[in-house]
Amino acid sequence: MIPVQGFEGAKVAVLGLGRSGLATARALRAGGAEALCWDDNPKARDVAMADGFHCTDLSKQGAFEDVASLIVSPGIPHLYPTPNPVVAAALEAGVPVDNDIGLFFRSFASGDWALFDTPPKVVAVTGSNGKSTTSALIHHVLSEAGRRTQLAGNIGRGVLDLDPAEDGDVIVLELSSYQTDLARSLTPDIAVFTNLSPDHLDRHAGMGGYFAAKRRLFAEGGPDRAIIGVDEIEGRYLAGQLAEGAVDDRVMRISTERKLTGAGWNIFARKGFLSEYRKGRQAGAIDLRAIKGLPGAHNHQNACAAYAVCRALGLAPRGIEAGFASFGGLPHRSQIIAEADGVTYVNDSKATNVDAAKKALAAFKNIRWICGGLEKEGGLTDLLDSTGQVVKAYVIGREAANFAMQLKGVEAEVCTTMEEAVAQAMAQAEEGDTVLLAPAAASFDQYDSFEKRGADFEACVKRGLKARDT
Repeated sequence: MIPVQGFEGAKVAVLGLGRSGLATARALRAGGAEALCWDDNPKARDVAMADGFHCTDLSKQGAFEDVASLIVSPGIPHLYPTPNPVVAAALEAGVPVDNDIGLFFRSFASGDWALFDTPPKVVAVTGSNGKSTTSALIHHVLSEAGRRTQLAGNIGRGVLDLDPAEDGDVIVLELSSYQTDLARSLTPDIAVFTNLSPDHLDRHAGMGGYFAAKRRLFAEGGPDRAIIGVDEIEGRYLAGQLAEGAVDDRVMRISTERKLTGAGWNIFARKGFLSEYRKGRQAGAIDLRAIKGLPGAHNHQNACAAYAVCRALGLAPRGIEAGFASFGGLPHRSQIIAEADGVTYVNDSKATNVDAAKKALAAFKNIRWICGGLEKEGGLTDLLDSTGQVVKAYVIGREAANFAMQLKGVEAEVCTTMEEAVAQAMAQAEEGDTVLLAPAAASFDQYDSFEKRGADFEACVKRGLKARDT
C-alpha cells in the first residue's frame, strides 16, 4: 500500500467504494487521514463499514464542512455531461476534487529514495485503443529481463494498492481519459500516447475535450520521455508541442502507417517488421510476424510503444525481442482461444468501439464476424471500408436487427444471443476461416462488462467444440 501523504489529521471524502475507492480509503487511513466514505450502493457501504470506515451521505447539506478534499472514482462524472451532485456540492463549497491517480503521484516518493542507487520510475500509458496490451507488454518484457516492476491503474491493481517502491523499481500505469482528466498531479517519468479515436465523447463534451484529457498526462512540465503515436493528427500535434526541435530525442515517435524519417528517435512497424532509427541510423529491428501474442497492425503499434519504453529504460533490442516472443497476449484482446479443423477462434471483446473493431478486422482473413451490442455515438459508417475480409457477420444484442441493417455490403445474420451467433458461425465456418468476436459496441445491453461478454464467447466455443468430439 502507498500511504497518502499531505492529509494527516484531515478529513477526506471518498465517493465511490469499488476497487479503487476502497483502496483509496485504506491508503488515506494509512497516511493518518480520516476517510469519509459514500456510495449509493448499500452493499458497497456495508463492505466499507466492515473494514472500519465511517460512511456519511455526502449529498446532505453541510457534508463538506471541514473536509480537505473529495476523491472521486473514475466512473463518476465530474464535469460532463453533468457533474455528479456530490461533486457539484464539493465544487460549490470550494473543496478540491481529485482521484486516486492524483493522490498516487503526490504520495509515491518517500524519504527512503535518497538511499537508492537507482530512483524508481513511473511509466504511464494512455490512448483510445491498445493501452492495456501496451502496459501489460511493457510489464512483461521488464519482468522477463529481471527488472522489478508493478502494473496498476486500469489494469492490475489499484494504484494505491501498490507496494512501496524499492531500488530500481518501474511502475507501469494504464490510465484512462477519466483518470487523466481529473488527477491534480500527473508527473510520470515516461508517458505514452498510443492513438486517438472517438470514445467517451459524452464525458468530455466532444473530441476536443477528449483529446485535452489525454494531453494532461504531458502537461505538468512534461515527462522526461514522451512516446507519441503519430498516425493521427492529434499525435503529430502533441509531438510537435513537446519537442524542442527535430533532433530532440526526449520525444519518441511511433507509427504503423509509414516509415518515420528525420533525425529524432523513431520506431515504426511496416509489413510485420519493427524498426528503430535514431539520428538517422538504424539501431534495432524485430520480426513481429511470428509472435502469436501480437497479431495484426494494431498490436504492432502496441509493440512499437512498448519497445520505445523499454529502450528508454535501457533494455537492449534482443532482450525486448525475447520478451515479446514469450508474451501470451491479454484476455479479450485479439486472444486466440482455440484452433480446430483449420478454424481459428479469436476473442476481441475489448473491441468496444468502431476503431478497435476496424483494427481487429484488419488482423485476420476469411472472417466469420460476431458483432453488435450497445452502439456508441457516431454509428458504423466508418467501419464499412474495413469489412473486405468478412465472409459473414453474426449480429448479437438487443438491437441486433438495427445493427445488421447498417452493415451495408456485408452478409449479416441476426442472432441476438452469443450462443446462437457462435453456433451458426461454427456450423458455417470452413478451413482457413477465423471466427472473430469484435463487437464494435459496448456490452451493457446484455452483459455487465466486456470481460463477461468475452467469457461467454469462449464458453460457447468450448461447448461447441466439445459437442463435436462426443
